[in-house]
Amino acid sequence: MATDRPLSLFRNMAAKIAAIPMILTAMVVFVGGTFWTITYSFTNSKLLPRANFVGFDQYERLWNSSRWLVSIENLMIYGICSLILSFVIGFLLAALLDQKIRYEDAFRTILLYPFALSFIVTGLVWQWILNPDFGIQFIVRSMGWESFAFDPLYNPKIVIFGVLIAGLWQGTGLIMVLMLAGLRGIDQEIWKASRVDGIPAWKTYVFIVIPMMRPVFITTLVIVASGIVRLYDLIVAQTGGGPGLASEVPAKYVYDYMFQGQNLGQGFAASTMMLLAVAVVIIPWAMLEFGGKKRG
Repeated sequence: MATDRPLSLFRNMAAKIAAIPMILTAMVVFVGGTFWTITYSFTNSKLLPRANFVGFDQYERLWNSSRWLVSIENLMIYGICSLILSFVIGFLLAALLDQKIRYEDAFRTILLYPFALSFIVTGLVWQWILNPDFGIQFIVRSMGWESFAFDPLYNPKIVIFGVLIAGLWQGTGLIMVLMLAGLRGIDQEIWKASRVDGIPAWKTYVFIVIPMMRPVFITTLVIVASGIVRLYDLIVAQTGGGPGLASEVPAKYVYDYMFQGQNLGQGFAASTMMLLAVAVVIIPWAMLEFGGKKRG
């Protein structure tokens, strides 16, 4: 057993040697850049980075900023709603397509098509659709319902839900495809056995199929959660952070302070907190996936 390990190190040497430049690039650019960002988040860098350390001053200022707190609140609302709704809608669509319906390929293409668009395009399209002057509100009122009001992008209390609509429209198709792939991987004998035993379809999904799809759910959760933390394009395209600061998100806060406010230290502190949020999602997933495989 011990003699096999040294020999295994020399297997596929050509592939391992070819991967060295990529590994070094990742170490220097990504890991090095991460440590550089964290280090300078403890400085009072303004237009240019400078090693004038001020301890946790930038973080204290960050968490005392009402703008940052609003951005965190918006991200939590968007993130929780997006996770729940995208998983529920995506799984239901996948379950319907898994019934071998007619024109399945056409429906799958139509539902996945929004994911092919950029967030900027999606944001602009839904900005037009939700515009009260010529969007949904205008169309409904022109049909006779003069009292109908639907302008979420212009209402500070619900503007984040207007962004959520666009996000769900674009991202739910990807969730559907991932769930459909998981459903197609379920042995058909399970369905036959449940029919023979007279088990309702919904109980088969809840108690048998969904637990078997745990790896698919975890992988999908990581993909969706990392995208939520990086939410920026939709906000810029739809609202620009407005009305006022009602739709502010952390990624926009970082961009504004680093490139418009010329306060690199504050931008680095905010981006470090975003990195921490991503790590909270990625690390448990890695431990569940790779740790479980290692123990197995």
